[in-house]
Amino acid sequence: MHVFPVVGLALLGVAIGTLGTLIGAGGGFLLLPILIFLYPHDRPAVLTATSLSVVFFNASSGTVAYLRMRRVDLKAGLLFAAAGLPGSILGVLATQHLERRQFEVILSVLLILAGVRIFWVPEVKSSRPESEAGTRRIVESDGTVHVYTPRLWPGAVASAGVGFLSSMLGIGGGIIHVPLMVYGLGFPTHIATATSHFVLAILSGTGVLVHLGAGTLRPALARIVPLGAGALVGAQIGARLSSRVHGRWIMRSLAVALISVGVRLLFAP
Repeated sequence: MHVFPVVGLALLGVAIGTLGTLIGAGGGFLLLPILIFLYPHDRPAVLTATSLSVVFFNASSGTVAYLRMRRVDLKAGLLFAAAGLPGSILGVLATQHLERRQFEVILSVLLILAGVRIFWVPEVKSSRPESEAGTRRIVESDGTVHVYTPRLWPGAVASAGVGFLSSMLGIGGGIIHVPLMVYGLGFPTHIATATSHFVLAILSGTGVLVHLGAGTLRPALARIVPLGAGALVGAQIGARLSSRVHGRWIMRSLAVALISVGVRLLFAP
């Protein structure tokens, strides 16, 4: 059995929480491949229970920070979360029936596609001039104004699928949701990042409760506690850095990492 020191898990949680909050993805897409390599004999259900729990801690902490910054589009977030709840529950149940190799292949394909998408998408400005027309206007606590017209109902439909896929794989869904909101649904980047975290907190929390009922959470508790504690701290760091760091180089570095890990998983013996 692989043994990873508690301090190491806590530091890993800090890193996952910081990066996950910085890009609004919850960190599950970064954590899960690491868990696969650290614990090669665990069932997919135990791995996803671990990852979703850390995503919940990360997303909840990040959401508190983003609410204070007034970046969360609550109307959109509640609608997307409600649409994703059934899929989130079904995704956890589906994981119980996946073999380890099937799980790794599905995850690797998603990681490669996400990495390619992130690497080649054009950069989108986080806000528009205040005079520009839009149906939604959000003013952050620092005075930054976002005026935009979100496409809510297509987002709700997509959220149903995102909820299922993200819970089945334990990645939280932010890696899918943020690009979708920015490039397909008309959200400014900072609003998409914060709102995605809000949705993640609800969906991942639901998934964790389902895992608890299914008994797949208990074997992972010794890992979840230090990882979750670290993620709580990292989420606050990531939220503060989000206004100061130009994230394009980070996103491209993450894209390369995602593709590399996906290829490694796909061709693992």
